[in-house]
Amino acid sequence: MKDQHLISLTVNGEPHEVLAESRRTLADVLRHDLGYTGTHLGCEHGICGACTVLVDGVPARSCLMFGVQADGAEIGTVEGLADGDRLSDLQEAFSRRHGLQCGFCTPGFLMLAEAFLAENPDATREEIREAVSANLCRCTGYQGIVEAVADVAESRRERA
Repeated sequence: MKDQHLISLTVNGEPHEVLAESRRTLADVLRHDLGYTGTHLGCEHGICGACTVLVDGVPARSCLMFGVQADGAEIGTVEGLADGDRLSDLQEAFSRRHGLQCGFCTPGFLMLAEAFLAENPDATREEIREAVSANLCRCTGYQGIVEAVADVAESRRERA
């Protein structure tokens, strides 16, 4: 008999209940049980950051967290950034500033950057560079990512 638990979590504002095995990761629950496939699995060791989601507003490596640990949590995934067919300002900036190439790591960077900007609206480029260094990208060289995040930080400051 498998050790399963009924967990309740809210993903991008939508409540879900899932019967999850104790050993199943949050990434697997999101991708396979709930269909949020924007959360990518790269290294599955917590190093690359492609699986980064927000758990109660804090970036977390969903490959290192068990789904049962998310019981009662508010989860944010890349699918929750866009507003219908309209991309978020961060997603548009990544496109405009060439902050993505193959796109595999992009969901993790977007979620990391979203949380970082919420806590650091006045971040400098150096602070942004330090923050995004937590995730790995094999394609872009990071400059486009840093510029995209800096553009959004400036734009959001001007609107506030």
